[in-house]
Amino acid sequence: MIHHISISAENPQQVAQVLAEVLDGKAVPFFPHPGSYMVLPLDEHGTGIEIYPLKTQLKPGEGDHEVTFVEASTVSGYTATHAAISVSTTQEKIEQIGNREGWRVVRCNRDSFFDVIEFWLENRIMIELLTPEMAAQYLAATHPENLQKMFAA
Repeated sequence: MIHHISISAENPQQVAQVLAEVLDGKAVPFFPHPGSYMVLPLDEHGTGIEIYPLKTQLKPGEGDHEVTFVEASTVSGYTATHAAISVSTTQEKIEQIGNREGWRVVRCNRDSFFDVIEFWLENRIMIELLTPEMAAQYLAATHPENLQKMFAA
């Protein structure tokens, strides 16, 4: 169970507000790091997405001190970090929101196992959104019995 993830964005507040809209949740300031936001779908799993300013890096603390936030001098445009998130909304609403923001939104099939909607935050960070129908496909494809059959083949 992944309870929360973090990503960085050029405009953390806008990204948080749009994700909160797609996830039918709330976007709130993330108090440990000013300028950051937390998206909370308000689900039973305590799911959260932390959105940091683009140049933010997490570095280990010294000794027994916790993580520290530092600002990088440069950043790259893309990242390998992504997440697949089940949503209760429709493909049409997701497309409407993405189009309104000018962000890439495309429905894709993952090797005939399941479909996802690639939702490209700021056209830079991919979040795979799964409508209820897509989530059912994903859960069927990743059910332990089905995974065991695939590994045995």
